[in-house]
Amino acid sequence: MIRDDVKAAQISAMKAGEKERLAAVRLILSKIKDRDIELRTEGDAKDDDAMVIEVLQKMVKQRRESIGMYEAGGRQELADAEKAELAVIEEFLPRQMDETETSAVIDAIIAETGAQEPKDMGKVMGLLKQRYGAELDMGKASAMTKAKLAE
Repeated sequence: MIRDDVKAAQISAMKAGEKERLAAVRLILSKIKDRDIELRTEGDAKDDDAMVIEVLQKMVKQRRESIGMYEAGGRQELADAEKAELAVIEEFLPRQMDETETSAVIDAIIAETGAQEPKDMGKVMGLLKQRYGAELDMGKASAMTKAKLAE
């Protein structure tokens, strides 16, 4: 389980004295615990790895947005700190599909659903998220799907 990998990383970072890595791993564990509490109050039981991946993907998206804003604002030291956190977070995510694989998967789902125009995008995106949510950057997949359906 991914949660166990994160906990093991916390212990190894403590033993190795890696302060920046330890801080990032603790942040991940904190976000996972927050999500556990949210789900407990909602009464939604989810697969643990799926929930952890969802939390990690959200953290990655936030870091990428922050990096862009910091770089645009000329705050490279803050952008570098976010990049370091991003690298630690991405270690725990499953391998992401590259553009070629993503394109092939999108083409297959478009053919399967018979989608032909942009209004059919919801069907395609729903299946993409359901089947490949952990391995895809949904933002990039959405842009690629939109472009393919607009052709």
